[in-house]
Amino acid sequence: MRSLRRLCTVLSATAVLTATVTPADGTPAPPPGYPDPGPGTHLLDHAAKLAGFVDPGWYEANIPFVDLPDKTIEDTYYYRWRTYEEALKYTGPKDGWIVSEFLGPVGYSAPGGGIDAAAGHHLYEGRWLRDHRYLDDYVDYWLRGSGAGAKPATDGLNENTTDWAHEYSFWAADAVLARASVDGRWGFAVDRLPDLQRQWAAWSPQFDAQLGLYWQVPVWDAMEYTASSYQSPDPYHGGAGFRPTLNAYQYGDALAIASLLRRRGAPGDRQLADRYDRDARALQANQDRVLWDSGDQFYKHVMRDGNPAHAKIADREEMGFVPWYFHMAPPGASGAWAQLTDPAGFSAAFGPTTVERRSPWFMHDAQLGCCRWSGPSWPYATSQTLTALANLLTDYPPQLYVSAQDYYGLLRGYALTQRKNGRPYVAEAHHPDEDRWLYDSPGHSEDYNHSTFDDLVLSGLLGIRPQQGDHVRLAPLVPSAWDHFAVENVPYHGRNLTVAWDRDGYVYGQGAGLSVWLDGKLVHRQAGLTAVDVPVRPGRAADAAPVVDDLANIDRTGYPAASASYTWGGDSPANAIDGQDFALDVPSTRWTSYGSPNRSDWLAVDLGAATDVSDVRISFYDDGGGVRTPDAYAVQYRTAAGTWADLPAQQRDPATPVRGRPNRVVVQPPVRTDGLRVLPSRVDGGATGITAVQAWRAEDERLTVRLQDGPPQLRPGQTAEVGGTVASSQPVTVRPALTLPRGWTAQPVGPGGDLRLTPGRPVSLRWRVTAPADTPVGTRAPVRLLVTTLDRGSPVRSTADVVRAQVVFDPADFGTPVWDDDFGGAQPKPYRIGARFGEPVPELSQADGALVASASRQSAAVLVAPVAAPAGDFAVLLEPRAFAGSAPEDSVLLGRAAGPDDLALAWYNHHFGTSGADVRAGGRDYGDDATGGCCAAVTWSPGDRFAVVSDHRGGLTSWLGHQGRWQLLRTIPGGSAIAPSWSPAIGVRLTAGRLALDRLTVVARGPA
Repeated sequence: MRSLRRLCTVLSATAVLTATVTPADGTPAPPPGYPDPGPGTHLLDHAAKLAGFVDPGWYEANIPFVDLPDKTIEDTYYYRWRTYEEALKYTGPKDGWIVSEFLGPVGYSAPGGGIDAAAGHHLYEGRWLRDHRYLDDYVDYWLRGSGAGAKPATDGLNENTTDWAHEYSFWAADAVLARASVDGRWGFAVDRLPDLQRQWAAWSPQFDAQLGLYWQVPVWDAMEYTASSYQSPDPYHGGAGFRPTLNAYQYGDALAIASLLRRRGAPGDRQLADRYDRDARALQANQDRVLWDSGDQFYKHVMRDGNPAHAKIADREEMGFVPWYFHMAPPGASGAWAQLTDPAGFSAAFGPTTVERRSPWFMHDAQLGCCRWSGPSWPYATSQTLTALANLLTDYPPQLYVSAQDYYGLLRGYALTQRKNGRPYVAEAHHPDEDRWLYDSPGHSEDYNHSTFDDLVLSGLLGIRPQQGDHVRLAPLVPSAWDHFAVENVPYHGRNLTVAWDRDGYVYGQGAGLSVWLDGKLVHRQAGLTAVDVPVRPGRAADAAPVVDDLANIDRTGYPAASASYTWGGDSPANAIDGQDFALDVPSTRWTSYGSPNRSDWLAVDLGAATDVSDVRISFYDDGGGVRTPDAYAVQYRTAAGTWADLPAQQRDPATPVRGRPNRVVVQPPVRTDGLRVLPSRVDGGATGITAVQAWRAEDERLTVRLQDGPPQLRPGQTAEVGGTVASSQPVTVRPALTLPRGWTAQPVGPGGDLRLTPGRPVSLRWRVTAPADTPVGTRAPVRLLVTTLDRGSPVRSTADVVRAQVVFDPADFGTPVWDDDFGGAQPKPYRIGARFGEPVPELSQADGALVASASRQSAAVLVAPVAAPAGDFAVLLEPRAFAGSAPEDSVLLGRAAGPDDLALAWYNHHFGTSGADVRAGGRDYGDDATGGCCAAVTWSPGDRFAVVSDHRGGLTSWLGHQGRWQLLRTIPGGSAIAPSWSPAIGVRLTAGRLALDRLTVVARGPA
């Protein structure tokens, strides 16, 4: 979507087409799946290094290859690139790629699944990838996209901050600068300066002007249950304190912003950079004054509250090494590092520990379950400590406390920690003295991407020290006994850098000593391993084409929607379009036909609105047992008539299905369709599976295509205008089209047909769009503006923007009365009343035209109206008069039910300001797949109404009505759990006090 992303995506898993072939009609074929690595050396056997890896082509195109005498470190190095590739998640055209922390979703993540706690680690690790689009998207996600968006300021999501990029502490500007120091693309970093300045300034509410330091709550440092936390009234969160984490992050970010300002060099930038430098120096001085314990020679936590003397806690915590990560600590503080190798300090066989062993809080409650950072070996902190140690050894004056051998020993111990059952593995936290993971939850902790390792090998052990100038500093920290090592084709400043140490010249056959190549040409050789600066004239890596996967749907709701002829109970068709492609059993992200009675099965994706399909990628799942790679497969598209037909003129690579690499199907010219279907088959009729099916569309980066801001809102059977614009940076002829769900219609208003675009003159487009009269309210359907670039009248490629139109609720469309109770009579009407949640029924009465629920302890009731549910669509409307003001329950519910054990009710909790749903049938509570998940933030005002609409397809939607406008709260799939016979119903739940309801109305769709 050119309108929202200049460079949206690149495939995380694709097959390589070695050349871009232009068909006879002049239409360019889709771009190659991977960036071309360019010229380099061939010292190492890359295929052998990648033996057993799924999709080795991705690694060949992206990562530096290493050869190390220590195979434990080497094996872990390649394993951690595998986990990083797994963590690359394509979220859709708006945000493109993010780097995920967990392979599966968690409830406290930002939209799309991002968590900023380890985002700095993600950027440091991923900066060595050749394809820059992953991190371009990821940086923009946190600075400009969904990750920069507003979040609730609630206890579970950090009540001190209001946007996702500040949910946790995050060294954003420093990481962006570190990344630019590797790829040399300074224009990208400088362009983000305003965003980085906003990110830095947004921490100001946590700045204490008196002390000149920032405070942070340990849990929002991603460090709950620490030694400092246990000494506060709240062991989980930890009391707010002045810590050597956020202050160091802000120091590093201030210096990074200053550096980028000087590079930009606009009027006033030098003076502004000087101001950031002064802020950094002030932080440095104040941290040394307040947080440095001169007796214990360590940076420590200082409680903010109830601590007028600003006394430091007694315990040394591993976070005290963080200032060296940013070169913030002065040389005179180097004595702190004596604790790293001290048996009473942080030293451990699988360490370092997160608090010194001599602390009384060491391993306190650590066996009780995650996440207790009071002793265990924590990869997140180990990464910071090793980065800081490399800085000390390389960039600081010599000191007597730690050596290069200590760096190697710690890195090797870290590699040995990353093992399970003898194989490379990383989870959440490891026992410091025993070979076992302490925190390792199935389906959650596997391949946990919350730390670095490969960056520690490249920039620490092998000493590739990225620079802002036109050179690289080489300062290896390898053991003196090593007689060889090599790191090959490192993407550095647009060149391929290779460094090899071969003491006698026998291992690599390229001569003795340390040799350096750029783009395959020898540029430096020396006899020993002393540090050296090697000039690197900047190169220019070819920009990869922007491409969009039109099938991705990470939300698993709405469109695109996946379905299948059969699915094994442990899988889901939606897994194949969830933006991830990895072949792990746990957590699963696949569809399989295991157990199917059919000879063959299909997986289909309904796009909702047509797009142009030219480049389909399919990754087949193969567990070596019951699910195997198919012997053949077909790829079909849905025709305008609604039938299925094979995609025409397919070019396949490989020609037949292959295990362990994506299977690519190229179609030229593109086919416009709103549905795709894959039909894999085995000769023996056995089961098949798919981990990812993608349809990548190359866009024209000259175009900017945008639909109107905000989702179009339509009433069933009514017409609304939808507008958009198209602009181009060069003169070009285009053909716009608005594609809609089947049955919807669009009538152009304004310019039609082909358009000649002039640079700097956007063209406005408008259509009148109509949704069918029987469209369920709450439907969120895609509307796609598809603009095709023409070359001499022939289509070249299409650029798109897509929004989700919403079919909105309006009581005027529900004119048939079913039930109306204004609670005005002397006696309540004959509702069927039942207890809920095992709680007593509150006292129910009618007074002053309201139904009043009263309770002195937590109580709940379901009230089923004495009317049958209409056969078609109907709405249940409830108007609360006043809430009880109790906690935690102060709730109303509405929807449909047969009683307290058979219900589908949306709820609103006034205490928390949230709304969700409960689905229960036959006494069984259903989960998120039936309830739509939790929770929507809601602000209710007196006079507002709630509504639940039950549609003829079995789904429910909940709504909030405010001043005549209705806002969709939740979609409640329900499915087969909801019986058509269930009647309209409401409910109440309160902890104490009085809750009053003004009116209950039930109306069916149709005329009054």
